[in-house]
Amino acid sequence: MGATPHTPHTPRPAHTAPSASSESAAASSRRSPVRAWTRWLVRRVLLALASLWVVSVIVFLATTALGDPVRAILGKDYAVSPERVAQIRETLHLDQSLPERYLTWLGGLLRGDLGTSIASQQPVGQLLADKVANSAFLVLVVALVMVPLSLGLAVLAARHRGRAVDNVLQVITLALAGVPEFVTGILLVALLSTSVFHVLPAVTVLPAGAMVWERPASLVLPVATLVVAVVPYLIRILRSNLVETLDSDYVELARLKGIPEDRVLRRHALPNTLVPTVQVTALQLAWLVGGVVLVEYLFNFPGIGATLVDSVRNSDYPMVQALAMLIAAAYVLLNLVADALSILLTPRARTGMVA
Repeated sequence: MGATPHTPHTPRPAHTAPSASSESAAASSRRSPVRAWTRWLVRRVLLALASLWVVSVIVFLATTALGDPVRAILGKDYAVSPERVAQIRETLHLDQSLPERYLTWLGGLLRGDLGTSIASQQPVGQLLADKVANSAFLVLVVALVMVPLSLGLAVLAARHRGRAVDNVLQVITLALAGVPEFVTGILLVALLSTSVFHVLPAVTVLPAGAMVWERPASLVLPVATLVVAVVPYLIRILRSNLVETLDSDYVELARLKGIPEDRVLRRHALPNTLVPTVQVTALQLAWLVGGVVLVEYLFNFPGIGATLVDSVRNSDYPMVQALAMLIAAAYVLLNLVADALSILLTPRARTGMVA
């Protein structure tokens, strides 16, 4: 018999160490959620700060066009008091160049120094403290009313879409959405504060040192005006999202499984409308911070609205600058909070951040 051919022994491959590229890929795939959130938050905060910086440049350049503040302070004495003119110009840094004045103002803003009011010669921060608190309380009350009211009416319209209830709500919200807030305010005053029903004060009158929450009756008309201004828009947006969700395949599948309609709406439809609800509500709150100016002026409400109008009229540019930056900061902050809540409430977005 022939010799059996010798089969050479093939050594088993040794375990090779993973390459650096595979290690980095694995590390990136296991990125920490905390680190991902930190990176996202840092980027958003930097973007917010950049937006506020652009706003500060625009506000500063716009307020310099209000006129000569020294002339507004002295009035008829402007032409006969050159020493006083020079003193005030030095106090307000008007003797500096425009870039130097901006850097001086921006440095004070970063330190929390909002400047000195031209009209009253008092610190702006001290003058605005109560005004900002009153306006913030007004916006808070409006938010507490508009969110549940809008969501409840949107659910009612979506559940009865195409029926009489839905049609009536659609007509009412469409009609109210086209009415300016100052017209709504005037109509409410005519209805509830004059000859028809004299049950509420037409303007806000507070004793010295009092806050608006100490006179609840004075809040009714401003709150009602702002609620009527924002609720129709919210109802239409939320109803549209609810109807789209109720027509989706997974909701239809839940119905086919025999789940009651109330439970389908509560467990499947409403959770999927949280994100648009948060986003639209944040946009409306941001609008309220700036849009509250006209309504406050209409009702003589002691907030930032009347103060801003008076400051523009008196060429009190430190007050105008401070109020404009406060409104811009509130707008940017509300949008930042809305973005964060949208990611937290969206599983796909949360997964994408750490993937």
